[in-house]
Amino acid sequence: MTNSDLADIFKLYADLSELHGGNPFKIKTFASASFRIDKIIEPLFGKSVEELEKMEGIGKSIAQKIYEITSTNTFQELTELMEATPSGVRDIMRIKGIGPKKVAVIWKEMGVESIGELLYACKENRLAQYKGFGLKTQEAVIKQIEFMFVSADKFHYAKAYPVAQRLLAHIEQFETVESVELIGEIKRKFEVLTEIEILICTEDEASFRDECLSGNELDLDEEELKFEGYKIKIEICHPSERAYKAWQLSSSATHIEKVVALFKSSQTTFDNEEEIYTQAGLPFIVAELREDRGEIEKAQQGKLPTLIEFKDLTGPLHNHSTWSDGIHTIETMANFCLDKGYAYLGMADHSKSAFYANGLSEEKVLKQQEEIRALNQKFAGKFKVFAGIESDILYDGNLDYEEELLKTFDYVVASVHSVLKMNEEKAMSRLITAIENKYTTILGHPTGRLLLMREGYPINHEKIIDACAANGVIIELNANPYRLDMDWRHLDYALNKGVMISINPDAHEVDGFYDMFWGVEVARKGGLSKEMCFNAQDLSFIEAHFAKKRA
Repeated sequence: MTNSDLADIFKLYADLSELHGGNPFKIKTFASASFRIDKIIEPLFGKSVEELEKMEGIGKSIAQKIYEITSTNTFQELTELMEATPSGVRDIMRIKGIGPKKVAVIWKEMGVESIGELLYACKENRLAQYKGFGLKTQEAVIKQIEFMFVSADKFHYAKAYPVAQRLLAHIEQFETVESVELIGEIKRKFEVLTEIEILICTEDEASFRDECLSGNELDLDEEELKFEGYKIKIEICHPSERAYKAWQLSSSATHIEKVVALFKSSQTTFDNEEEIYTQAGLPFIVAELREDRGEIEKAQQGKLPTLIEFKDLTGPLHNHSTWSDGIHTIETMANFCLDKGYAYLGMADHSKSAFYANGLSEEKVLKQQEEIRALNQKFAGKFKVFAGIESDILYDGNLDYEEELLKTFDYVVASVHSVLKMNEEKAMSRLITAIENKYTTILGHPTGRLLLMREGYPINHEKIIDACAANGVIIELNANPYRLDMDWRHLDYALNKGVMISINPDAHEVDGFYDMFWGVEVARKGGLSKEMCFNAQDLSFIEAHFAKKRA
C-alpha cells in the first residue's frame, strides 16, 4: 500500500463522513491527514505506531489508524460508511464541483441515487430548484456527467504503458509464441487509450490457445479480456504475416490507403515494416506519425522530421520546490538533475496568487533568488539553476507581480490556475494579454485540461500560436501524463510558425522529472524535432534566449 493509496482512503473517509453528517472535527482531521500523507516521501507501510507518531504532521490518532490500515488491510468505520452509501451515490461524489454536502441534497432530498438519474433530473431542470445549486451549477454538472460518460473505460497512456510491458514479458514466456509486440493505439502513442492491443505470432494457433487455457492464464474466448484490470485485445498471426499485420494494425485507415496506392507491386509479405515503405518508394514512417496528417507528403518531399528522443533533453524547466508546494528542496532537485546528466534546472515555483499552493510573496521571491545565487556559486562550471517563476495569469490577463519584480526572474512561465470556467472569447483575451506581456517567456499548459478528468477551457489554438510567434513566446508541452498540454495535434502548426516547444515536467518532486518521458512520447506524435524543442538545446542557447527576452 503506497502513501497515495492511504491518502485516498483518508479522503474517502472524510467525504463519506461529511455526506452522512459526521463529526466535523474528525472530518477535518482526516481530510488534513490525507493532504499531508500524500506529500510524505518515505513509505508509511510497515512502520510501527511509535515511528509514525514521530513523523511531522502525523498525530497519535492518525498514526494508529495508519498502522491499523497497513497492518490489517481493514478500516472498519470506512467499511460501514461504504455499506451505508449506495454505489451510485459514491459515483456522484466523483463529479467535480459538488462536495459531500451537495451530494447529500441530491441523494436525500431529491432521491437520486445514480449519475444517470442525476443527468435526467438536470435535463428536466430539477437540480437548479434546490438550495445551493442554480442554473450555472446545473449546467456545469451536466457537462461533467457527459464528460464522464465519454471518458468511461479509457485510461492514460502513462498508466497503461508499464502494464503493457508486463503483459508482453508474460506472453513471451509461452512456448508456442514466436514473437509478441504492441500494436494499435498504444504503439501510435495516443495520450488516452481504450485498450492495450498486442500482436502474437505463432505457427500453431490452436496450441497457443491451449497453452493460454492450461494455466488459466488467458481465456481468449472471453467477451472482455483484461490484464491487471486493463482491457486488452489480442491479435494472432503466422510469423510470415507479422510485419504487414503489425503495420496495418498500427496505422490510420487513410494512411494505409495512401501508402498502398503507392505500392509498386501486390507484395504483402515483408520481413519488416521498413520494407513496406520501400515498396511504396518512401522513407520509413514511425507508427506515431501514421495519422494522415501530412506525414506521407513530407516523406515524399524528403521533409520528415528527425523526431526528438528522451536523451536529447538537456534540462527540466517548470518545477516546484519546498518554497511553494513541492516536496524537495531546490538543492536536492539540482543534485538529482546533475546526477542524471542535465546541464541546468529551471525553478518555477508558484506565484503569490496561488495561495492554495503556498505561492511566493515578493519577500519570499527575493529570498529564494538569494538561495539560487548561492547554489550557482557552488555549482559553478558544472551546472546552472535558473530563477524562474510560474506566474498566475489573472482574470484580466495580467501577471500577478509588478514589473520591478518580474524583471528579476531569469524567465517567467505564465499559466492560468483560477477561474477556469471561461468561454472562448474570455479565454482568448486573457491568454493573449499574458502572451503580449514582455516578461512572459513560456506559456504554461495552454488549455488547463486534465485528461479524463477535466476538459480544458476553449481556445483558438492557431490564434494563440500566432500570438506566441509574434511575441517570441515558447509554448509548453506540460509532460504531466494527466495534462500533456499543449495538445500534440497543434504542434505542426506551431512548428511551421517557428514557435519552439518546451517539454516541461511540472515536477513537484524528483521523480516528477521522469514525466518528461511521456512528454517526449506525445511530442513525437506531433512531429517535434530536437531543433525545435527549447529544452533540448545547450545551456548557452538557453542563457542567451533568457537574456534576450529580459533585455
